Amino acid sequence: MVKDISILENTKNVSFNDLLNLCRRYFGEPRIAGSHHIFKTSWSGDPRVNLQRDGKMAKPYQVIQVKKAIEKLEKSHEET
Repeated sequence: MVKDISILENTKNVSFNDLLNLCRRYFGEPRIAGSHHIFKTSWSGDPRVNLQRDGKMAKPYQVIQVKKAIEKLEKSHEET
């Protein structure tokens, strides 16, 4: 089961798998280049959604990028 976006509140305590599953829910399947999971978004530029594992945890700066991307996606859906 995919966890709620509330997992993004504590940027230093998010498992990579939870973040990966959350991104799949919002952005679809990623393309994988080496250790990077790159998600396509409906806009160009930042915030980009590019994940890389840090052991079992997600990198805190990437958690912040995902949070911003989800907020941007939800805002664009509200406007349409």
